Amino acid sequence: QVQLVESGGDLVQPGGSLRLSCAATGSIFSSAHMAWYRQAPGKQRELVAAITSGGSTSYADSVKGRFTCSRDNAKNTVYLQMDTLKPEDTAVYYCHAAIPWSGGYQPYWGQGTQVTVSS
Repeated sequence: QVQLVESGGDLVQPGGSLRLSCAATGSIFSSAHMAWYRQAPGKQRELVAAITSGGSTSYADSVKGRFTCSRDNAKNTVYLQMDTLKPEDTAVYYCHAAIPWSGGYQPYWGQGTQVTVSS
């Protein structure tokens, strides 16, 4: 069983920065593909950023150049550095893990952390 716990969400002014963290339990974190999703009120959950077990990253067009996803396997933690925040970044941010299992991947979700960008 894997548990994901997000932290770092807050109220921030437009143009500000936040760093989200997602701490995972379990010893297989280093082999997991990790991702950040977000869901704004009335909208579908969308993929924001992803990082493979090898450290390759990808980003949604809406956050490219502003968000940076990284991981620290020694701490079983994945991060999302968010800079130049905009009101449209307001959402609940969720951590997702895809854990290798039986030839495929088992998905896990965190509980979410609220990010509000407002003056």
